[in-house]
Amino acid sequence: MPDLFNKPPEDIKPKIHESWLEVLYDEFQKPYFREIKKFLIDEKKAGKLIYPPGPKIFSAFDATPFNKLKVVILGQDPYHGPDQANGMCFSVSPNVPHPKSLINIFKEISNQTGATYPRSGDLTPWAEQGIFLLNAILTVQAHQAASHQHIGWQKFTDTVIQTISKEKNGVIFLLWGRYAQNKEKLIDTEKHIILKSAHPSPLAAHRGFFGNGHFNKVNEILKERGEETINWQLP
Repeated sequence: MPDLFNKPPEDIKPKIHESWLEVLYDEFQKPYFREIKKFLIDEKKAGKLIYPPGPKIFSAFDATPFNKLKVVILGQDPYHGPDQANGMCFSVSPNVPHPKSLINIFKEISNQTGATYPRSGDLTPWAEQGIFLLNAILTVQAHQAASHQHIGWQKFTDTVIQTISKEKNGVIFLLWGRYAQNKEKLIDTEKHIILKSAHPSPLAAHRGFFGNGHFNKVNEILKERGEETINWQLP
C-alpha cells in the first residue's frame, strides 16, 4: 500500500495529484477515512488480496487532474479478477482480456464513431484527455464483487462528485445504469450536463446502452463550446 494507508493522516500528505489534494484534503482527515485505511491495512495483514494494488487505488485522480476534468464516467467497483483493476472504472491493465462490459463499450464506440476495436483495454488515454473514470467504490477483495461496498468508500466518492459539481461548470456526466443514475442527486443539473442510459453489461446493454449516442454527443457538446474533442480511438 502507498504511504496514504501506512501513516496517520496528520503525518502525511496523501499520495494523490496535487490538484485533488487541494480540494479534498479535509476529507482525508475525517474519522471515516481513517477507518477505511485501517480496514485495508488489517485486511492486508490478514492475507487478503485486494484490488487494485495500493499504488493504483487513486489512478483515476492522478490521470485526470481536477483542473483538466471535463467528462465523468461513473462505475460501481473495481474488477475483482487477477491483474484486471487499475484504478479507473471499466479500464483494465494492458495485455489483460477485456471484460464483457468493456467489450460492449468498445463495440458501441465503433458503431458511433467508426473507431476500430482496440487491442488494449487500458483507458488511460481517455483519462489524459479529461475523462474522469471514477468508481464509487475504490477497492475490492479478490474474486468477491462489491465486497468493500460498506467500508466507507461511497461516502468519499459522493463527496468527490459533490465537489466536482460545486467547484466546476459544464462537466458532462455519463451515468450508465441505475446505480450510477442514483448519483444524479449529487449533481447540480443547472450547471452540468447529464447523459443517461442502460449499463453496458451483457444483461443490460441491449436495453438502451447500444445506440445511446453518448460518445458522439460528448464531442458535439465539446465542439459547440470550442473545446478539444475526445479521441475515443485506443491502440
